[in-house]
Amino acid sequence: MAKVHRLINAALRLAAAAAAAAAAVIMVTSHETTTIFGIQMEAKYSYTPSFIFFVVAYAVTAAYSLLVLVMPAGSALSRLALTTDVVLGMVLAGAVAAAGAISDIAKNGNSHAGWLPVCGQIQAYCNHVMMAVIAGFVALVVHFFATMYSLHIVTDVIFPCQ
Repeated sequence: MAKVHRLINAALRLAAAAAAAAAAVIMVTSHETTTIFGIQMEAKYSYTPSFIFFVVAYAVTAAYSLLVLVMPAGSALSRLALTTDVVLGMVLAGAVAAAGAISDIAKNGNSHAGWLPVCGQIQAYCNHVMMAVIAGFVALVVHFFATMYSLHIVTDVIFPCQ
């Protein structure tokens, strides 16, 4: 039974790492240059602090998810990993929310603040960012399932059902 737990946990961790890495790579590769009224405008992820936070959070999570795979099961480190899973889940939720909020402002603007939408001029960039946010949300959901499964494994060791 321990091998089955380890296999399921590894599959969830690998899926979370792949989705998080994909989200970070998609965001890093988002850039576009356009000309508006004769002025050249460049859009890159690194110009927005929320997008930088998104990239760093998802890159760290991808590396962490792979690192957890080499930890021995049932050790004190696995309990620490569970705590770290929860903290990283909160960081991922904050990162995807921040990136989503900036994306929404870029797409729709904010009439109360006088901010105009810019996605009409840099449509490819906005679509790229939207795909990164979607991949980030998928990574968040998979990371949540990996965390819940790890919690199940740790509590089953402490309080066995049989």
